[in-house]
Amino acid sequence: MAVKAVQQIMLGSVMKSKADAKEVLGKIKAAGYDGIELNGFMIRPTPFLVRMLTKFAGMPVGKGGKFDWATLVNEAGLSVVSIHEDLGAIKREPETVVAEAKTFGTKFVVVTGMYRFDYSDEAAVSQLAQDLNEAGKRLLENGIYLLYHNHNCELRKISKDKTAYDLLIEKTNPEYVNFEFDSYWFAGGNAPTILPSFPPTMAMAEKAFSPSLTALAKAVRSAQIVGVKAAFSMLQPVYTLPSLVSNAAPTKNPE
Repeated sequence: MAVKAVQQIMLGSVMKSKADAKEVLGKIKAAGYDGIELNGFMIRPTPFLVRMLTKFAGMPVGKGGKFDWATLVNEAGLSVVSIHEDLGAIKREPETVVAEAKTFGTKFVVVTGMYRFDYSDEAAVSQLAQDLNEAGKRLLENGIYLLYHNHNCELRKISKDKTAYDLLIEKTNPEYVNFEFDSYWFAGGNAPTILPSFPPTMAMAEKAFSPSLTALAKAVRSAQIVGVKAAFSMLQPVYTLPSLVSNAAPTKNPE
């Protein structure tokens, strides 16, 4: 049975203290959720630039970098379904990323990004696919699966009939790279036509309003299947406009 969970990035504005975090996680559990997707830059101290960029995009990271998330999640009775990390960190310190994932008891590490990358450049996207394959291979050697999380920037055309997302699906090795498909960002990109292009182990998505008990009065839930087994839903605040972060992408120089 699929695990239903929420994404930590959507909770930053309501987690200004450890007490807040504990209360919100308890409400999430009470609302019927079983897990949470963590973000590396929210479970560790966050650089000022990252805090400002995410705040401007409508997704404040809060002050949870100093919290003991392993204890908070465990006490709330939730599981960690996956952890977001940046591609550069995986390339530089795969052992650290693997150890962190295993500490939280998850088999999934998710790559996404939001700075300085041209998704209309076919050569750059092809190189990104190669980097993802290499990173995924290194993680898999340690029992961890790599997922790629989309924004709307992957809908940029690299040719008349092909988007960057098409190329990523084509160029990545499904043995090493899977997809966490976020329908929210593809809402204007005809998502139903994209889903059939996935191999059977890839992602599907739907949308519905989230339970009010989560204390997030205005949110959109994007239910997703990730990897070959895990499934979860993510809370997306309606004030997070894709246009504000249309340049979201992995860094051009992740080293």
